[in-house]
Amino acid sequence: MNRKAAPEKRKPSTRGGSLMRLRGLVRKEFLQIMRDPSSIAIAFLMPVSLLLLFGYGVSLDAEHVPVAIVVESPSRDTASFTGAFERSKYFDPEHYGAMRAAKQALRDHRVDGIVRLRSDFAQKLQSGATAPIQVILNGVDANTARLVAGYVEGVWTGWLSDRARQQGRTLEMPVEVDQRIWFNSEVRSRNFLVPGLIAVIMTLIGALLTAMVMAREWERGTMEALMVTPVTIREVILGKLIPYFVMGMGGLALSVVMALYLFEVPLRGSLWVLTAASALFLLVALGMGLLISITARTQFVAGQTAIIVTFLPAFLLSGFLFDIQSMPVVVQGITHAIAARYYVAILQTVFLAGDVFPVIWPNALALLVMAAFFLGVSRLKARKRLD
Repeated sequence: MNRKAAPEKRKPSTRGGSLMRLRGLVRKEFLQIMRDPSSIAIAFLMPVSLLLLFGYGVSLDAEHVPVAIVVESPSRDTASFTGAFERSKYFDPEHYGAMRAAKQALRDHRVDGIVRLRSDFAQKLQSGATAPIQVILNGVDANTARLVAGYVEGVWTGWLSDRARQQGRTLEMPVEVDQRIWFNSEVRSRNFLVPGLIAVIMTLIGALLTAMVMAREWERGTMEALMVTPVTIREVILGKLIPYFVMGMGGLALSVVMALYLFEVPLRGSLWVLTAASALFLLVALGMGLLISITARTQFVAGQTAIIVTFLPAFLLSGFLFDIQSMPVVVQGITHAIAARYYVAILQTVFLAGDVFPVIWPNALALLVMAAFFLGVSRLKARKRLD
């Protein structure tokens, strides 16, 4: 009697098995993240802390600057002039009766400048002659000194214009400035700082989180167990990157919401352009962190290396705080190797100017090249071997 041959069991396709293994690795990494509160803190609590710290605690605007006002011979004109300082939001004037006391206050850092009206100020002003004022500034902080000098000149010019209008005449100026401010008309340093800070946050999230993952596997001895499984090194890398990419984009969403609604930074460009550029930069940061993690087999070394190699350059050489064009030529050349430089340029453009693609495309292309480089090198250096 003929027996029917039992049907052969179909082996799962290589593609299907790979997807199942990858899904398992991603799930395992998400479970590890839920068990490790430090990863959640880096992704979500750190952006909130940094944005609150820099948004409220750091300002490049000089407002309510304490200045000493010295009037040697009070008069109606001097009272009108000093009143202009009291009405200005940039100054907190303090009146002194003599230069000696004002100079001592400047030395003691109780004031940042001195405005002196000499005894013949009103007389020269009434006679139509030149009536100079003396301004002495604390030059320890050169940037603040320049700002205060500009503010004093603005108060002086505004007072002259008001005085001429009250007298029914037009102030004759050899040069008339028609000033227009583009892209940040409020001249708020917060509008400049917060977008740049998002780049620093994304650098920390991407680099710090992935810098720990492979090193943690080596320290805990689970890497050896992972190597004897059928998973490929490509699946291991993807299993590590996908969860932290999701967390990084979540941190980005939280940062953007805080920037728009808490700090009232305008977003004049497209949210989709911002998301695409951020995803590209996050791949660069993840690639850098993964490369560090593959090279360093301890979490301490990996964390310290990530801070030195990624965070500090992003903070100092990206244009976030310091203008790149004012740096020495050699340092300007070094900044081209800093990925955050290109991301900061995109962020500030999208937030403050809009979708200016002649700026966005070259910087996005640079990020794409750097992402391919770091992820490619990480893939080449990753091996399923113990050595």
